[in-house]
Amino acid sequence: MSSRTAATRNNTLWFWLFTGPFVIGLLIFSYLPILWSLVLSFFEAQNTVTPSKFVGLRNYVDMLTDDNFISSLGTFTVFAIFIVPLTFVLSLALALLVNQVQIARAFFRSVFFLPTACSYVVASLIWKLSIFNGVRFGLANTVLGWFGADQIAWLSTVDPPWFWLPIVSVRLWLQLGFYMILFIAGLQRISPTLYEAAYVDGAKPGWQTFRFITWPQLRATSVAVLLLNLIAAYQAFDEFYNLVGNVNFARPPLVYLYSISLGSIQDLGHGSAGAMILAVVIIVLTLLQNKIFGFGKAND
Repeated sequence: MSSRTAATRNNTLWFWLFTGPFVIGLLIFSYLPILWSLVLSFFEAQNTVTPSKFVGLRNYVDMLTDDNFISSLGTFTVFAIFIVPLTFVLSLALALLVNQVQIARAFFRSVFFLPTACSYVVASLIWKLSIFNGVRFGLANTVLGWFGADQIAWLSTVDPPWFWLPIVSVRLWLQLGFYMILFIAGLQRISPTLYEAAYVDGAKPGWQTFRFITWPQLRATSVAVLLLNLIAAYQAFDEFYNLVGNVNFARPPLVYLYSISLGSIQDLGHGSAGAMILAVVIIVLTLLQNKIFGFGKAND
């Protein structure tokens, strides 16, 4: 056996020693449940995960004609309209500001990124019990009281829908730092010579350099942020479930599917069909966004 062959086998062995446990865990806890959920979606599976009665596409038809499921998709649409553009604009603005800081830059990165490490459940409970709890001891109502305004039942007022403020604000607080870091990484990849050449040609620092240099160079990063943000919005669960619970006026798809599959009904057949429909919607929107923005293409 040659030394090159022995080295290749040794590298292969170390590769599988390091990656093998993760691959096995991914198969057991991710891919197999997804595959089994696909199987369950074609069966009548109430109070069981080993169904025997095949129903074909009936579960899918039931979910697509279920007003509550369609309403949950509408709730997501409203949430995405709020959270995706706000997260994109604010995280980009934070990245531009932090990237310009010359003193204690690492400190400011850490400060804005730190909320990302916080649990969504913990943050939601803080928002619910301390800031937007709708009684006179809540921080938001205390501040309103300083200006003589009436107290607001933030999480139960439907008209106007004040519940969107705590839901959107807690998600912004939790995820802005993560997307800020992505934009900072994209900014640091831009060659300084592009800005130097622009200044020689008479471009002014600020809006002109951002519009004609920074923004085009950030296209790949921007599309990645939009994709990740949209998928994360579809997967919203913790803040909705812990802030407003399982109510019709603020119930995204995952909360509704959770109530079907693991609630009192425990209908895993319809829940699995709804999950598959949601997965298809995410894939279609991702491909559509990829088609529109050209993710992966070279910058012009």
